[in-house]
Amino acid sequence: MKYRDLIFDLYGTLVDIHTDSTLPEVWEKLAIFYGFYGAHYTGEELRKTFREITAELNVHAGQAYECFPELQFEEIFKALFEKKGIYEDRDELALHAAQVFRILSMEYLKLYPGVKEALKALKKDGHRLWLLTNAQRAFTAYELRALDLEACFDGIYISSDYGCRKPDRRFFEALIDGRGLKTTECLMIGNDMTNDIKGAANMGIDTMYIHSNLSPRADEKGTQNYWMEGADWNEILKELQKICKSE
Repeated sequence: MKYRDLIFDLYGTLVDIHTDSTLPEVWEKLAIFYGFYGAHYTGEELRKTFREITAELNVHAGQAYECFPELQFEEIFKALFEKKGIYEDRDELALHAAQVFRILSMEYLKLYPGVKEALKALKKDGHRLWLLTNAQRAFTAYELRALDLEACFDGIYISSDYGCRKPDRRFFEALIDGRGLKTTECLMIGNDMTNDIKGAANMGIDTMYIHSNLSPRADEKGTQNYWMEGADWNEILKELQKICKSE
């Protein structure tokens, strides 16, 4: 077997999603949620304060000399409660606020064609499947559950748990070193040329680039070993099985 370990990105690779947090109604409805617990904001005030807190936390992360820092959204939503003097149960409230925000800003969330069938087939072929995603546990862990993807992987790595994100090599090392994987037996599969492909290549990992509807527009053929046009996993599975059988 050429590649024992297959490492997957999530959004734009396995999952198709569209969100828009710029809509005024997102913030107006989220402000209602905050008001339920005594944290009174207007929609515009909430949006403005959210951006200010995010900027402050990003500055702090930069001072810690992180190459590609990753914030935890729960900390932002918790700070929004604290700004209004709400400290009781704020950890739980912050988690729920992050999830409400995600749902309000989401137009759709769905798997690309053939994803589940492909993952099951690859597992049956003897591969170990790993998820390495730049994302927030506050909603991604629950979206995986909603899409019934949790059990498909041998391990799930979400960047907000590690304080850094792809292409930071430390995030790749969390998986590679943490699980004792051999980079020569790994294949990274993702839709972002910088985060997924170049990040993995810098680790000495072979890559398959999937040019999906969510891929950055600036992406061009570069360091990837394999290229797939479109995120139809019925076709990607065929190519992966062919590649993995070759020597």
